[in-house]
Amino acid sequence: MSMTALLARTGLTILFLVAVAPVSWIDAQVDRAQAIVVETSRGEFSFETYPTEAPRTVLHVVELVKAGFYNGQRFHRAVPGFVVQWGDPQSRDLAKEGMWGRGAGAGSGSPIGAPEITKRRTHVKGAVAIAHPGNPAMADSQIYVTLANREDLNGRYTFSVASCRVWTCWTTCRGETRSGGCT
Repeated sequence: MSMTALLARTGLTILFLVAVAPVSWIDAQVDRAQAIVVETSRGEFSFETYPTEAPRTVLHVVELVKAGFYNGQRFHRAVPGFVVQWGDPQSRDLAKEGMWGRGAGAGSGSPIGAPEITKRRTHVKGAVAIAHPGNPAMADSQIYVTLANREDLNGRYTFSVASCRVWTCWTTCRGETRSGGCT
């Protein structure tokens, strides 16, 4: 069984995301980082954002978090040694599993509109970035965490770096069997 199928069947679900820290930068000051906490059915992890490097991306994701967009979604992609990914509202519906991560319904419907790619951040294990369908300006709501160093992704995606707490949640679930569950 694939990792994605295992996650779908066992129900590792994002309960809700919480933006933490002051949000005064949204009003015009893009000099203060925003941490985002992801609470899942198996635990929580957080990641730092870089609003001075990716102001539109950070603002977009924080607005989605505040609107509850990610609540109840499942991790729709899980490739050992590569990434785990979430941000597709279709993942709330097990009947749509074949479409998770794909198609017009796989995002918020409001792309960021501009690539904000920097060479300052690299895809080391635990890097968090925003996925796109081949055009960085079309990135929307799908976020991924790298499970290994991925130099091949450098210079192609935008966002931030995860805290190490992500590994406690993910490695616990990844090691579980279907009968053990990831609920």
